[in-house]
Amino acid sequence: MAAWFLQIKWIHIWAVILSGGLFTLRGIMMMLHSNWTNHVSLRYLSVLIDTTLLTAAILLTLILHQYPFVQAWLTVKVVLLVVYIVLGTLALKRGRTRAVRMASYVAALAVYLFIVSVARSHNPWGALAPLLP
Repeated sequence: MAAWFLQIKWIHIWAVILSGGLFTLRGIMMMLHSNWTNHVSLRYLSVLIDTTLLTAAILLTLILHQYPFVQAWLTVKVVLLVVYIVLGTLALKRGRTRAVRMASYVAALAVYLFIVSVARSHNPWGALAPLLP
């Protein structure tokens, strides 16, 4: 499986980009009151991309022998992933008011970007690391 590391890594990276891009698009459609925001085709596409993303992530942890709850930066990614999912659900489906949906959307985008910064730096503080003493 290690022989496929680079291919799996690139699949993971592209899935991150596609997942974030689709979430951004659906959030913009939500703000514009589009009927397509939760269209079945977009929901299935989201599930497909996110399943690919999660599968690649699991394979990478197995190849690299770096696991959440052992490696601090991976633990932060997993915890923030749960936060991102909750915020995304509030933004696109469960938020009862427009204000809740908008705030959840902006917060989810911020969490997404922070997860990317943690992944790129392999530091649990991500983009905040330079601010630490």
